[in-house]
Amino acid sequence: MPYIRRGNTLSMQKFTFTFFIVLMSFAGVCQLPVTYSSSQVFQQIKKLNVLGSVLYIAAHPDDENTRLLSWLANDRMYRTGYLSITRGDGGQNLIGNEQGVELGLIRTQELLAARRIDGAEQFFTRGYDFGYSKSPAEAFKFWDKQKVLSDVVWVIRKFRPDVIITRFPTTGEGGHGHHTASAILAEEAFTLAADTNSFPEQFKYGVTTWQCKRLLWNTFNFGSTNTTNESQFKLDAGGYNTLLGKSYGEIAAESRSQHKSQGFGVPRSRGTQLEYFKTIKGDAPVNDLMDGINTGWERTNNIGIKSLVDTLLKNYSFEHPAASVTQLVRLYTTVKTIKDHFWKMQKLNDINSLIQSAGGLYVEATTTQAYVVQGDSLKFSVAVNNREGLHLSQPDIVFEGVHYNINDSLKANVNTSKNIGVIINDSMGQPYWLKEPLQKGSFDVNDQQLIGKPVNDPLSIDLAVMIEGQKFVFTKPVQYKSNDPVKGELYQPLVILPKIEVKYLDNNFLSVNGKAVPVTVSVTSNSTNKADVAIIQQPAAKTSANYINKNYTVDASNPVSVNQVFQPAQSALNSKEQIAVVATSGAKNYDRYSKSIRYDHIPAITYFPKAWANVVSANIKIAGKKIGYIAGAGDKVQEAIQQMGYAVTMLQESDLSIQNLKQFDAIVTGVRAYNVNPWLSNAYSTLMNYAYGGGVLIVQYNTNNNNGPVKAKIFPYEFTISRNRVSEEDAQVKFINPADPLLNFPNKITAADFDGWVQERSIYNAEQPDPKFRSVLAMHDENEAEQSGSLIAADYGKGKLIFTGLVFFRELPAGVPGAYRL
Repeated sequence: MPYIRRGNTLSMQKFTFTFFIVLMSFAGVCQLPVTYSSSQVFQQIKKLNVLGSVLYIAAHPDDENTRLLSWLANDRMYRTGYLSITRGDGGQNLIGNEQGVELGLIRTQELLAARRIDGAEQFFTRGYDFGYSKSPAEAFKFWDKQKVLSDVVWVIRKFRPDVIITRFPTTGEGGHGHHTASAILAEEAFTLAADTNSFPEQFKYGVTTWQCKRLLWNTFNFGSTNTTNESQFKLDAGGYNTLLGKSYGEIAAESRSQHKSQGFGVPRSRGTQLEYFKTIKGDAPVNDLMDGINTGWERTNNIGIKSLVDTLLKNYSFEHPAASVTQLVRLYTTVKTIKDHFWKMQKLNDINSLIQSAGGLYVEATTTQAYVVQGDSLKFSVAVNNREGLHLSQPDIVFEGVHYNINDSLKANVNTSKNIGVIINDSMGQPYWLKEPLQKGSFDVNDQQLIGKPVNDPLSIDLAVMIEGQKFVFTKPVQYKSNDPVKGELYQPLVILPKIEVKYLDNNFLSVNGKAVPVTVSVTSNSTNKADVAIIQQPAAKTSANYINKNYTVDASNPVSVNQVFQPAQSALNSKEQIAVVATSGAKNYDRYSKSIRYDHIPAITYFPKAWANVVSANIKIAGKKIGYIAGAGDKVQEAIQQMGYAVTMLQESDLSIQNLKQFDAIVTGVRAYNVNPWLSNAYSTLMNYAYGGGVLIVQYNTNNNNGPVKAKIFPYEFTISRNRVSEEDAQVKFINPADPLLNFPNKITAADFDGWVQERSIYNAEQPDPKFRSVLAMHDENEAEQSGSLIAADYGKGKLIFTGLVFFRELPAGVPGAYRL
């Protein structure tokens, strides 16, 4: 099991933490721990008098309206959440070459980074982003509608929003099939969450039915699609927050700009910004978003609490916020007496964190170990500084049920620390949604309490102290702390590693024309203790010649590489076979390895893929020997070209001279190369001279939208880079002219070369090409017109110009034999 924190002395329901708790839990994971100014503390005290909540629902990371979220959380001070149906796994990556679940891991953290800024909370369903979909029917076919619908109902029952807002309508104006599907799910879940007969298995986990007051669609004006009109309910979300020193448009821009893998950096905005809403279900708002909803303490039948909060605000000292701690403790004891368990726990959590922030109580748990191995020791230190001199007593550190004494005095502004050594017996910290194999279009999560959570709860300590006769518990993650000479002090998640890791050195091993292909397995130990391991590899085709079954001894300083020659059968030409390997030590099997993803804007990510690979057998002829490759936004196409037998040279701007380019038989530009390399504008003449003199220039897809317009001229013959795509990976492909040289040299391309494709056929196809271009392929999604812009070519002097939207960047890493031949 991944390490999951199971509560603390206060029995806090972490799933329902408010903005302030979210900040305390996640802020500073990759930077310094966040501290709060007295104005921010004052803002959170004001929020204690607000007992309203709003849940925003859409399909992907970046679909959320960050300005509205910022306004809801910080102006109206509602508890605000964003439920993303997927983690954005099927999108494209502007900052690296991660795809699939790895991209989903990045975008999960980008969403959390955004929420730390705009003040909302983040939730997910088990839906997997399988790529662009043109209809909700296709989305539901992949996702398993009932499975994802149950997750939406679960989040509603846990979060208990008064109002639900969708980004998209059920009628299709949102374009993407996932967008429409998210609205359909929200509409159905609005009703089902209040139905005792719907998903009754959830009730044994502490939730009850919940009826929201209204479901609204946040209408929009995107490009040529304007769904707003003046008859709709509207509000101004463009205000300015003096306590935060920013407008909600400024906060929203900072939040949205965290979606860096999508290139969604946006400018800050100021001034009036109207948001429009259409009522889908429930009572329509007339004067206010919360018409008919009591968002004060009256909803708990404890109207006296409001006066206590008002007194706190009246007496608050911006220079000495710690003076409010005594009143906060009294408020805490009063809130403990209310009967509304849901709001009681919400506000107790808020007050708990406010006491720490107002009192300037600094607590951290850090280690100098970047990782710890299962079964090995972890040494960490808990540091406490009572910076404002609160009257604290009976401090107690609790870790995994064990109590550790700490200096009882905790004098004002004196650093106190406690060194702790423990044995970590927990399993590796695999993200909970990746523990089980991915289903066709959804993750398999068997623990109901995990569903909806953005990430695993971290390995944490509790610091318990008595303040004014009341016990408070502050929970802090154990983090790896280091110092970088350039970036300074850094905090990163602590990684729990398995004792033994096993992996293939490549994801795909390519056998060309039936030749034997060497396959290498590495086995490493993360422990200094020697371990005897049995290594067993079992391909799907269980021929004895393809087995590995050997015994080795490994330790941290003695890794093992196991080499095997894999000989595909002649009948296996133009196919792929998945192989997997397991290392057994003692009574435990190890079949995973650790993989890290690091970007400065998010915490370091470590996850543990299964040890498997594809053995791809393809009948391939190649022409020429040397390829020049201009990297784009991140793909692995160049690796596949190299596997086929070409010598690949990565080209930078300084390499693009006419004399240098003459050595290459072809030059290939990576995906989005013209979006991310402005210097290609200056290289136009050189590249055209290269092609005119007999070279082949192949340009893979680029986008032409507001997020990354193509400003450079690509070819001398005009064409339009469209938003058109063929998203059905099994769409029939027609050869417009079967005799076309591109379909016959050096490989004879057949319909079989389009078998086994993943996710889609082509994206951002060429449209309205100059007559000098010829279209090679035609294809279309079901019930759509045929598209012929996935592959266009033109003769140019002695050479060739080729533009393709075919998704080689997905098919080659997936080991599709036909993609290599193409």
